[in-house]
Amino acid sequence: MRSTLIAKRYAKALFAVGQEENAFDEYVKIMDEMAKLYNDLPEVRDALTNFLYPLDVRTKVMEQLVKALGASEIMTRFMNLLVQKKRADVIPDIAVTFAAMVDAERNICRGTVVSAMPLSDDLKAKVQATLETIIHKKVVLTSQVDPGIIGGIVAKVGDLVLDGSIKTQLSGLKESIKGSE
Repeated sequence: MRSTLIAKRYAKALFAVGQEENAFDEYVKIMDEMAKLYNDLPEVRDALTNFLYPLDVRTKVMEQLVKALGASEIMTRFMNLLVQKKRADVIPDIAVTFAAMVDAERNICRGTVVSAMPLSDDLKAKVQATLETIIHKKVVLTSQVDPGIIGGIVAKVGDLVLDGSIKTQLSGLKESIKGSE
């Protein structure tokens, strides 16, 4: 809980700077990449958060990482600030919170569409357009394949779940048959 509040505070600060600099896309990309590095590579996580390493070493590691990612000077200073304030451990939370803030600013909702087989681009576009009509926001969908739903699709965007799967329809039929006995 505490790290979430801390992440929100840093994300708000980064959001304000990103708005001034018109650099949301760069900041989202850098934060996402840093979060992936932090989560996927224990040696990166250790180099940024282990206090056995002196602060200047941890700062140099961060500078090299953001330089390799092509970050701007402002983003480099922000990431160094996280190391100096001993907050590198909240980088993944900041990345998620910041991306959500940018999406909200741009009126974007992210969601998933699950189908038994891979969806064609045309069908995915139709599902996206339908969801945009329903929620009155731009929708960005990721596709997942789950043969367990048998057929149809399940679309999830925020709190909205549209379940048109054969599995759900069969379950409903089964319940109605049991109920009529």
